[in-house]
Amino acid sequence: MPTYVMLCTLTSEGVQTIKNNPQRIKEVNREIEQLGASVTAQWATLGRYDFVNVVEAADEQAMARISLELGSRGTAHYETLSAIPVDQFIDGL
Repeated sequence: MPTYVMLCTLTSEGVQTIKNNPQRIKEVNREIEQLGASVTAQWATLGRYDFVNVVEAADEQAMARISLELGSRGTAHYETLSAIPVDQFIDGL
């Protein structure tokens, strides 16, 4: 299954949501699963991004749908990157 790196920056509304309900992070992960993908790794980070998520989804179209759904809520901004395993990348050269 294709892998994607989803970088997340919270809006001020998103920060308040997490502060009031930290479990919301896990709830969003379950919502991603309901949309047909899975979060395989997740880190809270310091710096430009608040969270780094590794997500497996069927294809780019599914990942775009997830990014659009999450982004439409106004609590975070997302940047999604397609991740290619290094061996597969080398084989394609």
